[in-house]
This record gives sequence, C-alpha cells and structure tokens, in this order.
Amino acid sequence: MLALESVSKIYRVGVLGLGKLTAVSEVSFEIGEKEIVALIGESGSGKSTIGKMILRLIPPTSGTIRFEGKDIFSLKGKAVKEYYRKVQGVFQDPFASYNPIFKADRIFTMIREEFFPEISRPQWERKLEEALRAVGLNPPDVLGKYPHQLSGGQLQRFLIARALLLDIRLLVADEIISMLDASTRVDVLNLLAELRDRGLSILFITHDLSLGHYISDRSVVLYKGRIVEMGSTERIYSRPLHPYTEMLMASVPRIDQKWTHGEIRVERNAVGPSLGCVYYGRCPIAQEICARRVPPLIEVESGHQVACHMRT
Repeated sequence: MLALESVSKIYRVGVLGLGKLTAVSEVSFEIGEKEIVALIGESGSGKSTIGKMILRLIPPTSGTIRFEGKDIFSLKGKAVKEYYRKVQGVFQDPFASYNPIFKADRIFTMIREEFFPEISRPQWERKLEEALRAVGLNPPDVLGKYPHQLSGGQLQRFLIARALLLDIRLLVADEIISMLDASTRVDVLNLLAELRDRGLSILFITHDLSLGHYISDRSVVLYKGRIVEMGSTERIYSRPLHPYTEMLMASVPRIDQKWTHGEIRVERNAVGPSLGCVYYGRCPIAQEICARRVPPLIEVESGHQVACHMRT
C-alpha cells in the first residue's frame, strides 16, 4: 500500500542556513493492507519527520514515497484531495489540533464542506453518528462542546472519527496516546486494533516499546534517522539483534525486578551517517569497521533485518 524508498530529509540550520542536519537518512520500508507498523525510536530519531513526509506536510530531500504505486509528491490538484481521502494523521497533543474559540465538532463541518457538499443534512448526521459510535463516543454527550469541555481521550477519538468519515485506508498515528491517562490509553489502543481488523492500515509512531509490542504486527527501529532493525514485532522483541534495540529492551522497567542504575556510556566519537554506523559512539561491541562504513540493512532471518557489522 505505502512504500518508502531510500527517503532522506536534510534541514538547513545555522547562520544563513549554511549548516545541515540530517533528520532521516536512506529509510526504506513498506506498510501493507490491514497492517500496523510501529515506528520506534527515542526523541530526535526522525520518527515524526517520516510521519510528516507521509502526510505531505514536508517534502523529502531525496527518495520516493509511493501510495498505491504513485509518488505522493507528484500528485497535483484533485489527486492531492483524493490522497487525503485515503491518508490522514492524528498527532500527539489533541488540544493543539483544535481552535479553542470554536466548538470541537467544527472539524466535522469542515470535512462535510470540503469532501461531502452533496450529502443532505440528515444523511450527514447519520454518517457522523456512525463514525462517532465507531470510536466509542455517544454523539449527544460530545457534540456541541468546546475543546476544554472534553477530555484528551475524547478529542483524540474525535480526530480518529474525522478520519473514518473519509473512509481512509492509512492512518499515521504520531504518539497519539502519550498525553493520555493509562485507562484511556488502553481504550485507544484497542480501538486501533479494531480499526485494523476492519481494514485500516496504521503507522504507529512511538517511543514506548511496550505500546509498540502491544499493538503492532511489524516494527521499525530508528536511531539518528537510520533504520537499525526491522521485522516482525515478535521476532524483534523476543530476539533483538542490534545493540541499540538490546539497550532499549533492557531499559524497560520490570515490576518483578528491582530497578538498578546501570553504567552510562559516554560517546567516544561523533560519527555521522556518512562516516560510519550512527550508533558507533554508544555501541559496546563496536569495531574499527563500524567507524568507517555504514552497515547495510541485511536480512539475517526470515522477516528480520538488522544494520550491524557485528551481527550479520
């Protein structure tokens, strides 16, 4: 359905834009039909940048993003509108997605005016009620309310309902539950799983490994803009191969074990993607080749790829 092919994003930074910041480097992966793919990494790894490129909010510096075989940045006019009928995003802060001076359901009015001007009011109200009930909301309880009168979980469900009104095929969910309380998180995760079962594909962007394990079919692990490990979620979580993935797994607190402080490793060398492995400065098993050559992403077992000279 969606394919990223050697996608990179470089920002101009510094005085007069003379400096360069590589946010994403040579990223390639696919999202299939009725599949949830978790994009995992710490802050600054490039996760949200990838999400924004998929949503056409920013263009890639190089590479191609294809949806149903078409380059999304070659789309013009009505083709762009048709793309947004099929691909939508929901972001981390639900309150930032609404104008506080308007009622929250104004987002539905905008959808109707832009995409469904021919539908009669009774038809639209039925369609809207179906979408709200599909995400676990009771229309009389939430319609006509201002954003501050609704909870973060209700606002996120509003945004998902907005996507459902368009009969989308792919949802980009960027840290959508990080600001929600624990009980609401589970409800939203279960909602995403239900939507997948009904035919929706989802890119689930998160820094929380436990959430990625709970919800996803496949996982893509990013570090400093590069994919370091990719494959089925069960394989990656049960047998992580890249030292960074191993470190992430070891950092997850467990309630059955006492939490102890581990040694903090200081970066010994500032190595960029063009010089060697992006994880070289923190890697406990790095060798001289790691400083000189970027490791390719190699399939080491069926459905499991890793970019590490020492593990391939």
